[in-house]
Amino acid sequence: MKTTLAWAVLLIGTVAVQAVLLPLIFTQGVKPDIILIITMSAGLLAGRERAVGVAFFAGLMQDFASGNVFGLNTLAKMATGYTAGLAERKVFKESILLPVLAVIIATLFNSAFMQALLFILGYKVEPAAVFMNQVLPSIGYNILFCIPVHRLIYRMTFGNRSQF
Repeated sequence: MKTTLAWAVLLIGTVAVQAVLLPLIFTQGVKPDIILIITMSAGLLAGRERAVGVAFFAGLMQDFASGNVFGLNTLAKMATGYTAGLAERKVFKESILLPVLAVIIATLFNSAFMQALLFILGYKVEPAAVFMNQVLPSIGYNILFCIPVHRLIYRMTFGNRSQF
């Protein structure tokens, strides 16, 4: 119960910051996706079940806050969290490189998944323009935030059992 409450507070606070504060700081339209980083870290550290649950709750709130195609963020985050969760037992969780490499892969996967969903829904998709104007800057911003967020998720998952 205590852990569920901590996750809920983290996700609600993060969605609020990402929807309200980050657009004021990052004015060019591209901003870090902290929800994606949390989902990716939950998958790598706590497994696919936890990641899918976190991604569903966070993606749903993000869909409500964003005004995009409803369900797009939810499905993309769930797929990303599930995919990251598949690697949970295969990674060295204390590695400082893990969140950096994983966030690059997760950002690419999440963006490709969202573009594929939009294409399936009949929207015009320009992958090259999206990649250059949105995905690459988003990767850079996500890298800036990935280590502190990953450490926070590590502490929420394992407590203070390690020196990470």
